[in-house]
Amino acid sequence: MHNNDIDNRFTHHPPKDDQAARYERLRSIARGLAYDINRECPESREKSLALTHLEETVMWANAAIARNE
Repeated sequence: MHNNDIDNRFTHHPPKDDQAARYERLRSIARGLAYDINRECPESREKSLALTHLEETVMWANAAIARNE
């Protein structure tokens, strides 16, 4: 791994241009899915993992925007 990659991973990337709106759109879409999962799935480890991984998905999607633009 190059030092530039490390720096990019561990640096704050303040939103620029339309990024904040795009972050919010992704969170909003995921929130809707989270409500659906919560409503449709029984309480279980699997449900918990689904919600955790959805949260992780949004985090990585937002990181893709922040780190690569």
